[in-house]
This record gives sequence, structure tokens and C-alpha cells, in this order.
Amino acid sequence: MTAGESGPNETFRYRVYWEDTDAGGVVYHARYLQFLERARSDWLASLGVSQTELRRDTGLIFAVTRMEIDFRKPARLEDELAVSVRVQAVGRARMDFTQQIRRGDELLIEAAVRAACLDAERFAPARMPEEIQEKLRALTVS
Repeated sequence: MTAGESGPNETFRYRVYWEDTDAGGVVYHARYLQFLERARSDWLASLGVSQTELRRDTGLIFAVTRMEIDFRKPARLEDELAVSVRVQAVGRARMDFTQQIRRGDELLIEAAVRAACLDAERFAPARMPEEIQEKLRALTVS
């Protein structure tokens, strides 16, 4: 579900469920990747970029090629998390983001993410469609 303003720093809210936690009710570290991925996918959809249509119409997909994560504080069962997406740089076949996961004002996770545009059949870098590049560049934070 979307919350926050539209623009370069889009924020999406997700609740922590039992399936996200370990026996102590703390979010399992690998689940943070899913929250980050979900926010990037929801963010692209909010820009009018359908990943299903992109693959069907152009044979292109996006894939994460690099990620660096700082785990600062744990999230817990039933927390409402705000996951942000901020574009840092856009190239012809790649895009760099920073993402944060917050619980209220508390910063829990900070991540630097690089995604590549790939030919879905060959899994080789491919030029991103110009209209998507333009949308992303318009949102780039300097």
C-alpha cells in the first residue's frame, strides 16, 4: 500500500507478520530484502512501469546486481514499516537507489542497491527503454 508523497522519495508501508520473524518475534535478516524488493516493485508500478509488460513487450527485466545493507535496529512482530526508495543515479542499463526501512522516526535499515536492465533470455545487460530512463532521471536526487 502506498503512503507519502509522489516523487523522488516514495514511501510504502508494510506490516510485519509472524512469517517475517524468528522465534523471538524479531524480523529475520533475509526478510528485509523482501520488504526492500516489494517497495522497489511497488514504486516502479506507481511510475506506470509494469515489469510484466516490460518483459512481454521488450524482453527486458530488472535484476539486483549489488546491495549493501546496514542493519541498525531490529523490527518486530506487528510493527508498521515505512520503506523508502530514492533514485541516486541512472545509466543506460543500470540504476542505483538508496532505501531505508523505518519504524516511525527510527531508522532500522539503510541499503544501497544497484539494479541492471537485462535481456531476459540471455541475462546480459541491455539498454533500458528511453522513456523509463527519463522517468527515473527526473527523480534522481543530487
